[in-house]
Amino acid sequence: MIRVTIPAHLRTLAQVSGEIELQIEGALTQRLILDKIESVYPMLRGTIRDFNTKERRPFIRYFACGQDLSDEPLDAPLPDDVVTGTKPFRIVGAMAGG
Repeated sequence: MIRVTIPAHLRTLAQVSGEIELQIEGALTQRLILDKIESVYPMLRGTIRDFNTKERRPFIRYFACGQDLSDEPLDAPLPDDVVTGTKPFRIVGAMAGG
């Protein structure tokens, strides 16, 4: 079982509180996590990734074990602490301003 945190507004949309727990088979990657989230919570399709291109939305970042994975290949393996559920995979809404 892996743990995923999502921004508060997406938790509200998905009607969940706290972390999401997912069971994913195979080598854990960002793509598998995102596919599973959109499968289990279809109301989140198009909010984290573009609905058609599946590219990360602007102002959304992915983190694991204190590392920004947003620009890493989606099929790269994730850290062992995420795979074992020790640490969460984090989807974060980035801040911008001027």
